[in-house]
Amino acid sequence: MQRTQLTLAVVALAAVLAWLLWSRPPPPQPVRQSQPQQTLALAAPPTGGDFRLDSAAETLALTQLRGKVVLLYFGYTSCPDICPTNLAFIAAALKGLTPAELARVQVWFISVDPERDTPARLATYAAWFHPNIRGVTGTPEQIAAAARLYGAAYRRVAEPDSAMGYLVDHSASTYLVDPQGRLAQTLDHATPPDTIAAAIRHLLGAPQSQ
Repeated sequence: MQRTQLTLAVVALAAVLAWLLWSRPPPPQPVRQSQPQQTLALAAPPTGGDFRLDSAAETLALTQLRGKVVLLYFGYTSCPDICPTNLAFIAAALKGLTPAELARVQVWFISVDPERDTPARLATYAAWFHPNIRGVTGTPEQIAAAARLYGAAYRRVAEPDSAMGYLVDHSASTYLVDPQGRLAQTLDHATPPDTIAAAIRHLLGAPQSQ
């Protein structure tokens, strides 16, 4: 009888311990934002301006796109979340335009990771989102000069425990250039496609300067 009571007590104790183990909430896990927003300290607001970078097919100059609305986005193909989100939203906005409107719009995805993002890799990556998105890159000096014109910020961050080796923290704004080549508007990260499309249409419909 005593042995039976002892056995029951052990089973009951084990049940209580199991309940405590399984009902205990897991310890909080550290949250790391893979691409934190960066604020670039500038002596003056971004001015915009022309620059030249390389696509897979040719060297492109922003001056070649006069008469079109141009969207500039600085990022890189290995970006795990922010770049795909923004590019998907931009692509959705482009898909909502009429063919006539779309013919007057160009998007440049400017890589801030020239070490890994070759023009060929950028071409494949950008085209996956939309044919009107072109991937461009250049030397570190060329990319830095273009970023300064538009107030884009980025920095390389070592990731020794990752197979990638490093990430690039970067700002996530989209810069709208009007048909005259002027910086007209800056859109925040994850701006809804309808808002992007409305901003594009506004610039397409603005009176042209003589």
